[in-house]
Amino acid sequence: MVSALSKESPSMFKILKGLAGGLAAFALTFSLSQNASADTITVTDTEGRSVEVPHGAQRVLLGFYFEDFYAIVGEKAFDRVVAISREPWEGWRNSQFQAYAAVTPRITELIDVGYEEAGGFSVEKAVAAKPDVAIIASWQYSGLGEEGVAKLEAAGIPVVVTDYNAQTLEKHLASTRIIGQVMASEERAEKLAGEYEAAVLDVIQRVKTAGGARVPVYVELGNKGPETYGNSYGNTMWGGVIKMAGGDNIAEDKIANWGPLNPEYVLARRPQAVLLAGSDWAGRAQVVLMGFGVDADTTRERMTPYAKRPGWGSLPAVQNGEVHAVYHGGARTLYDYSFLQYIAKVLHPEAFADVDPVANQARFYETYLPIEAEGSFMVKLN
Repeated sequence: MVSALSKESPSMFKILKGLAGGLAAFALTFSLSQNASADTITVTDTEGRSVEVPHGAQRVLLGFYFEDFYAIVGEKAFDRVVAISREPWEGWRNSQFQAYAAVTPRITELIDVGYEEAGGFSVEKAVAAKPDVAIIASWQYSGLGEEGVAKLEAAGIPVVVTDYNAQTLEKHLASTRIIGQVMASEERAEKLAGEYEAAVLDVIQRVKTAGGARVPVYVELGNKGPETYGNSYGNTMWGGVIKMAGGDNIAEDKIANWGPLNPEYVLARRPQAVLLAGSDWAGRAQVVLMGFGVDADTTRERMTPYAKRPGWGSLPAVQNGEVHAVYHGGARTLYDYSFLQYIAKVLHPEAFADVDPVANQARFYETYLPIEAEGSFMVKLN
């Protein structure tokens, strides 16, 4: 089981003063720039790019991974943020955004630079916000392209790319340490990385010990309602989680990243477990509703029509009561190990009998975040 960690977050100055060179022990994915001034460093981001940035940035453009940034930097994290891509937070995870806005009202006033799928990322707004660094997700980096990134860099804004979407242990750890170094929160980042690594390796070992054939699993994004098949995931996001949990993701060889599967194919593969990824997308009435302030019964009401789709009554997952909903906002985060544990427990109940994923998620929030995990996050239909 993963134990709670201290909320203390010493600054880089205190670490250097008290430990005299302790950075080497952290084994971070960055190197101090030999040519840079004392208040700048060079980090290697998840795209393999060497980027010179201020150490302990005070004006940040944050594109994504809002909760992870909060967890890594600490209580006053968003005092140092001047701009965000607002739709991926407020629009995709509305109840989550509102929960944070209640304790940090400032986030509602931050400059919104937009994002690629909703009118585009505004380089002009980004430059006007005068950030001293932009921390963006890998998918945002791809959306901006070389031209967009070059414009930001020409305006004196270094761009650092992080990637929790890959759902790999390597990139989760690297992203955490990169943000920690840019924000001078190395010790807190290292604690988070250590906790995450221990939890994931524990799941991998338990799955290995449990053995047996991999159980066919189907995952679907529940953002379109039961009448339309939503996206499934190949090797990224929930696809990566299913694989680590010891499941046979039926989309793995059909979809590179994400996209819908053919309904007939889903029926033919006869999944023994179905995962519906739910959230609280703004303005969508038929979604699998999950998130802060949502009760489990409401989530089950939204799940039920999916189980009644044509042909689904014959699926082993439906017949055996193994239809589950998982909070989509919990993927690609530093606490997604709790969802990994939940899925692994569905597939290997005996091997994970002593693991409480819901309690572990709650403990993460209590330890690292300013709000509590109160709502619907992991739900079994029956």
